[in-house]
Amino acid sequence: MDVTTSIRTRFAPSPTGHLHVGSARTALFCHLLARSTGGTFLLRIEDTDVARHVEGAVEQIIEDLRWLGLDWDEGVGVGGPLGPYRQSERLDLYNEYIHRLLVAGRAYYVFETAEELQAMRETAEADKRTFLYPRPDVLPTGEDARRAAAEGRPVAIRFACPGVDVMIHDEVFGDVTVPAAQQEDFIIRKADGWPTYHLANVVDDALMGVNFILRGQEFLGQTWRHKLLREALGFPEPRYAHLPLIMDMAGRKLSKRDGDVDIFSFRKAGYLPEAMVSFIALLGWSPGGQKEIYSLPELRSMFDIARLGKANAKFDREKLLAFNTDVAASAGEDRLLAAFQDFLSINDTPFPAGDEAVCRHLLRANKGFRTFEDIVFKSGILFEDDQAVQYDPKAVQKVLDKADGEGWRVLGELKPLLADCAWEEAALEKLVADYCQTSGLGMGKVAQPLRVAVTGRTISPALTDTLLLLGKAATLARIDRCLNGRP
Repeated sequence: MDVTTSIRTRFAPSPTGHLHVGSARTALFCHLLARSTGGTFLLRIEDTDVARHVEGAVEQIIEDLRWLGLDWDEGVGVGGPLGPYRQSERLDLYNEYIHRLLVAGRAYYVFETAEELQAMRETAEADKRTFLYPRPDVLPTGEDARRAAAEGRPVAIRFACPGVDVMIHDEVFGDVTVPAAQQEDFIIRKADGWPTYHLANVVDDALMGVNFILRGQEFLGQTWRHKLLREALGFPEPRYAHLPLIMDMAGRKLSKRDGDVDIFSFRKAGYLPEAMVSFIALLGWSPGGQKEIYSLPELRSMFDIARLGKANAKFDREKLLAFNTDVAASAGEDRLLAAFQDFLSINDTPFPAGDEAVCRHLLRANKGFRTFEDIVFKSGILFEDDQAVQYDPKAVQKVLDKADGEGWRVLGELKPLLADCAWEEAALEKLVADYCQTSGLGMGKVAQPLRVAVTGRTISPALTDTLLLLGKAATLARIDRCLNGRP
């Protein structure tokens, strides 16, 4: 099967949990490169490091990618002609290529324990020299390996570097050369029988026809190993584009120290995938022009690898929040409804997730929200049990006690009017407006006492929306409870 006539790229995460934003950027750029060029995008799971494998992580990664709106042409979840697409199911293939390297004298067995290797490193450090594994003059044989294993020693396999400088051409960082003197014979199969990332990655990319590799800059320093392995195995060399690092606003590598950094956490916090995609796309890539927020179809049509930058990207959470606010403000109600119901499905809130009418009302009543969490903050109390209302002493003092208890008087006068009022938007608005006129009080001095009485604080949606969402019976009950608890 000829798989080299167009760009084939891949995203190959390790199943260690939900998708990190840095990995999400890699997946997005791989997806955009394939879609912008009419190429193919693969999803492969690199799960040979069994100690780090988290149960259920593959499903989490797939769910995160699909929430972002990314799809793939081949790989886990969709199949394809070049599978299997989980490295844990490809062990025989890796052993075949490792055997070829052993037979050709390009790899050899090693038997050192971790303690012995550490002692060698310490000796090198004491001698003030860089430690490079010393290749034996006579390479151990298969029989030596069997004997070492029988003695209980760890048996691993190292690649024999040819002792030549290696030059890597990267589409972002240009030519990078690693001198032979800095290269060490590296392990390609661990003592547990599993291949290392380097060997499995190279074999899979070659057999799956991957000819353009996008990944984080942290992998650039490893790429010389991959080029040497490809040359030794007769595999073609792909094109590379290593992506700049993502830093926090203090210039440190992005980590959990300043907040959650995985996609699911942002989804759970009430962000829209459209905002996440547009924000992540600008971490190290510039489309040019003044526009900042792009739809995924727009990004697919305009993505250009030449516009990737070298400078480290800054993960500005305030900017992401602004993006989300703008995207939410411009989204249609049906789109917001679907996203809001998704948010409710993964969060414990008092809202009735299955009640479409209530969800639409909440979205309209909270127009201008930054994230869906704002809706919970402003409106959640309206769906809690009446006994859950805790009165903020500052709100009581400022709104109800002030001016010789004017707020208490307003509540007492409004209660019977509300009891006789039809619970409809127009009727409630008229009642409040008429009361303002007859009492000579401004809207704030009427609305705020009601708001404090039914929510315990001064923050809620517009008064009419607050009353409609709460319902007549609960509104009257909460006013009673507030009045009866007056100090």
